[in-house]
Amino acid sequence: MAIELRVPPVGESVTEVQIGEWLKGEGQRVQRDETVVKIETDKVTVDLPAPVAGVIRQVKLKQGQTAAVGDVIGILDEAAAEEPRPAAAAPAPSTPPSSTSTPASTNPPASAPPPSDQAARDSIPPQGFARVMPSARRALKERGLKEADVEPSGPGGRLLKEDVLRHEEVPRAPAPVPALRAPVPAPVSDAEEIVAMSPFRRRVAERLLQAQSQAALLSTFNEIDMTAVMALRKQHQDAFSEKYKIKLGFMSFFVKAAIDALKLIPAVNAEIRGTDIVYKNHYDIGVAVGGGKGLAVPVLRDADRLSFAEVELAIADFGKRAKDNKLELAELQGGTFTISNGGIYGSLLSTPILNPPQSGILGLHAIQERPIALNGAVVIRPMMYVALTYDHRLVDGREAVTFLKRIKQCLEEPARILLEV
Repeated sequence: MAIELRVPPVGESVTEVQIGEWLKGEGQRVQRDETVVKIETDKVTVDLPAPVAGVIRQVKLKQGQTAAVGDVIGILDEAAAEEPRPAAAAPAPSTPPSSTSTPASTNPPASAPPPSDQAARDSIPPQGFARVMPSARRALKERGLKEADVEPSGPGGRLLKEDVLRHEEVPRAPAPVPALRAPVPAPVSDAEEIVAMSPFRRRVAERLLQAQSQAALLSTFNEIDMTAVMALRKQHQDAFSEKYKIKLGFMSFFVKAAIDALKLIPAVNAEIRGTDIVYKNHYDIGVAVGGGKGLAVPVLRDADRLSFAEVELAIADFGKRAKDNKLELAELQGGTFTISNGGIYGSLLSTPILNPPQSGILGLHAIQERPIALNGAVVIRPMMYVALTYDHRLVDGREAVTFLKRIKQCLEEPARILLEV
């Protein structure tokens, strides 16, 4: 029985998806609940499992093509999963050897084909598989050749890229060129590869352009002496790790310091909605993490109510699941403020871009030992540049500078976070 593989619902606001990698191709068997294909959205990647065991009979939409929720993208043949394999044909009755026949002692046994014959049969692609390898298909297209023009040499009659290249090396008489002929564009070389932009990357591009075109972006900078935080981490790292099974990092300090600064300057935690300003009395902090598809920004809900350990555990969990493309759509929506740590990649200074409709984003950078003037002397201290990009329509320069100064105070004197002074 033919079973239709349809695009499943992947979120309330998602109506279009992109077909990702097919883990099973035409003619391949698949078990029930085994992942057949990846479905990509602008936020997450979801797996489409096989509803029943069977054989993939048709792939309607290939990787990179777009589809709507509910569209049929493939056909699964359930009956084929239990089709018995055809029995081996009985050997033909032997005939008396003639005077010219080969002596019986040199005949191979008739009970089974030689191992090499069996391997050759196993290498023949099952019905529905293309006998032209993908690299060979591209080479044919680039050179304007057809499959029938080239002699295959691969296992089971497969046509390889090497066959196409070998065919091209054979000298051939040049074809006559018409007197008036439009110029033929040069084929795409192996130095270039054209792939469809993923929904995730398209969405990122749209959001970045939206932020640039719909907000008055401005960035301000400051630097933080990280000596106190580093000393505090070193002093309590062993006890913290033993109790909570996670290391005490810098991000929990910055999340707490940001919340403190947001309470001091509420406009940075607000948004413009039409002609109104919406002030948020909750602190849902987006934390940018590197993922399998690129940068993702999962949200720490009610981060002001979380302990240092809960912040560290949540960020570690986000990072792990982002690499596996396992973040949920709801975890990427609804933040009020964002923190992006480019320092883990070695960035010394940058101007982060807003995540609309938010009005502020804090950029963290690499910690470097630098000479600074302190109490009339030059000393070496671990310093970090921080940047705040903000929507100048809502946040004034004085407020932005005050916000960063508060971040600086909280990190250089961490007791302020606890005492709220």
